[in-house]
Amino acid sequence: MSTVNVEVNGRVYAIGCEDGQEVHVQGLAAQFDSQVREVAEAVGQVGELRLFLMAALLTADELADLKNRFSHLQGELARAQSEAAIVEARAARALEQAAERIEAISVEHEADSPRA
Repeated sequence: MSTVNVEVNGRVYAIGCEDGQEVHVQGLAAQFDSQVREVAEAVGQVGELRLFLMAALLTADELADLKNRFSHLQGELARAQSEAAIVEARAARALEQAAERIEAISVEHEADSPRA
């Protein structure tokens, strides 16, 4: 387990994380710090706990929107895959029918041809 120092709203916090995750945690903290600073600009310094709570709620709202968009896109992907399977099946059937016609024409042609 590692400890990484992150800065949020001008204060440094020591955060525990898995070994090798330090850079990732610092990046997350930087994103959160940006969110906290946006809230502070919008509402002023209303206390650190309230700023953090408001920033966390904004982040949670963004996450919920992304989850909804992801779910919608999964549905669209499933529909597209289903439609692709239908088109593929139709194409395969059309090829089978074409092959059957070619075979029938070949058989007719052989029957009509004089044998030597």
